[in-house]
Amino acid sequence: MKHKVNTRWNENMQFDTVVNGHHLIMDANAEVGGMDAGPRPKELLLAGLAGCTGMDVISILKKMRMEPAYFNIRIEADMTDEHPKHYQSMHIIYEFAGDNLDMDKINKAVSLSQERYCGVSHMYSKMMTLTHEIAILDKKSTGLDTVQMSQ
Repeated sequence: MKHKVNTRWNENMQFDTVVNGHHLIMDANAEVGGMDAGPRPKELLLAGLAGCTGMDVISILKKMRMEPAYFNIRIEADMTDEHPKHYQSMHIIYEFAGDNLDMDKINKAVSLSQERYCGVSHMYSKMMTLTHEIAILDKKSTGLDTVQMSQ
């Protein structure tokens, strides 16, 4: 199977890429000649990882007959200081909230995504340190009040 994207330069540092028939504008900030009209390419690597593992986790949890009221993925990445600047590590934080969350099922879904299903995680783990954690948030919180953590 082969995946393809088409990316066209618009102006300055702005590019329009077509992925699965959807347009996405990428741009740089004004400091380097862009207009900040879209996300930066490196951060899209993080978004790709979050989407890949997130789809896995939700799909697996639904098969286990568990659906959280809230599910969010945050990714923190450390970049090198020298050119070519690249990510040297990524840390995924899986945030869940809801009633009757089963930690065994959540741990299993996250592990299956990381170890078996998420191709983006698999590829990145070959290039850098990739770690994760699970946070269970208070259902009423905005995502800032962590009440239980699991590694």
